[in-house]
Amino acid sequence: MRLTGAKILMECLVEQGVDTIFGYPGGTILNVYDELYNYENSGAMKHILTAHEQGACHAADGYARSTGKVGVCFATSGPGCTNLVTGIATAYMDSSPIVCITCNVGTSLLGKDSFQEVDITGITMPITKCNYLVRSVDDLADTVREAFAIARSGRPGPVLIDIPKNVTAEKAEYEPLARSVHGTAGRLGALMARSSQNFKAPEPDHADIEKLVEMIEAAKKPLIICGGSVVRARAHKQLDELVNRIDAPVAITLMGGGGFSGHSPLATGMIGMHGSQASNMACDACDLLIAIGCRFSDRVALKPATFAQNAKIVQIDIDRSEINKNVLTDHHIIGDAKRVLELLLERVKPAKHDEWKKYVFSFKTETEYDEATDHLTPQQVLSSLARLCPDDTIVATDVGQHQMWSIQHFHFDYPGQLLTSGGFGTMGFGLGAAIGAKVSHPDKCVLHITGDGCFRMNCHELATEQYYNLPIINVVFNNGTLGMVRQWQTLIYDKHYSATTLDRAPDFVKLAEAYGLSGRRVTNVTELEEAIKEALECGHGYVLDCVIDMDEKVRPMVSGGSHITDFLLNS
Repeated sequence: MRLTGAKILMECLVEQGVDTIFGYPGGTILNVYDELYNYENSGAMKHILTAHEQGACHAADGYARSTGKVGVCFATSGPGCTNLVTGIATAYMDSSPIVCITCNVGTSLLGKDSFQEVDITGITMPITKCNYLVRSVDDLADTVREAFAIARSGRPGPVLIDIPKNVTAEKAEYEPLARSVHGTAGRLGALMARSSQNFKAPEPDHADIEKLVEMIEAAKKPLIICGGSVVRARAHKQLDELVNRIDAPVAITLMGGGGFSGHSPLATGMIGMHGSQASNMACDACDLLIAIGCRFSDRVALKPATFAQNAKIVQIDIDRSEINKNVLTDHHIIGDAKRVLELLLERVKPAKHDEWKKYVFSFKTETEYDEATDHLTPQQVLSSLARLCPDDTIVATDVGQHQMWSIQHFHFDYPGQLLTSGGFGTMGFGLGAAIGAKVSHPDKCVLHITGDGCFRMNCHELATEQYYNLPIINVVFNNGTLGMVRQWQTLIYDKHYSATTLDRAPDFVKLAEAYGLSGRRVTNVTELEEAIKEALECGHGYVLDCVIDMDEKVRPMVSGGSHITDFLLNS
């Protein structure tokens, strides 16, 4: 049957199982939105209009992280699609599968500096797994299918499809998915035959698995690092089984939150710059370090030359390019985290490491803050939230001190429970991600934990929260400063507080009310717990403005480039 490009696009999205699109319309994408109108009215698709394209991209990302499916967002040409760039880079750095669909000026106007024309494929080339400029409607269906296959396969990541406006109006023959894929017809079938590794994770080398089993059996002081790939692969059950079988402590990276339960007696807490004493000391003393889906970034392996200096280092990753990139390894396995763990579980024998655990857990796994204060502490806020909110609450954070405090004190039990920007460190990520999570999990409590600096960057999405009746609880750590930057200025820059004090508007409670939401400012634990209960019961969005001291610090802290146990600030 002959369909317009816009209808082909919508049919392909339905084929791929897409049920929700986040976006913002404009001139060049109007043909697509005109077709989307019919799909929304029929109940085949839901569209969430955000306040800004960046919010749409973060929402698609939050949807992807919380569900394990591919998130989708729409944007128009020019400033519409360039507003996606920060969101795309955020997804790229954290290997989150999203497909961004933009529309450009007509093919006859490309390259002529036309109104709202921009080379978005050129701009996003370094921050996408793959991107496309679809110049012919005949190529559109296979391109969309290919984009989804690439986004979700192997190491997941963002893909962008840019479609000139005339292509969305022109017609072509459309073939349903089953015929195209099962018959390996068209460009998709040819590509799959030619480059199957792009669509299927490599089977781990069984000899490499056997070697690791031998290393595990020989180890007296094993330590496992749970990285982001455990979360992406939904390999938490396999990791838990392995850990308990070999009786090994587990350190968790920022992106690994939820890959291994933070409540487990074998969890040592976060590792790295703001890692716990137990995690960092264990890393320095272990004789076997198994890093699963961890790329040894500069926030984990602060000084690569001395990182895990007493250990045999084993790296398990689906992406061969990550092996030996930051830290030299003694052994590595290329493969999907879940598959590698399944193969290990077929072979590895039970073990006990009581003396090793006794040493590791003689150190603190969590920072203890002074409770005898006349003001709120980060631990009080987070422990109250953890106690009063449901156990399966999803937490989306922005970036900064509140992010570190959240990882340290709000323990995560399953993949997709923590949504945070680890690699790119995007201030403004949290509320969009929370919207994506709440849309996909309407029955779960969703918290957006942010700082007063970050909240200013995305608070316009309160309009989205209100319009779609998304009862997200926005918890603002309000210390009147860019807290993490101030912490560095205090410790490293001789207290030169340049451009970090936020002694200015807005009043966040009044802001919430302006958007038709509820809010409350709290200064002590009694007020805090009353407000949390009110937020949980009100049935709509809520802004919880928590006043904390300007000089609260994230502890522990190891300065960049230092050995992992050289704490600048201790617990």
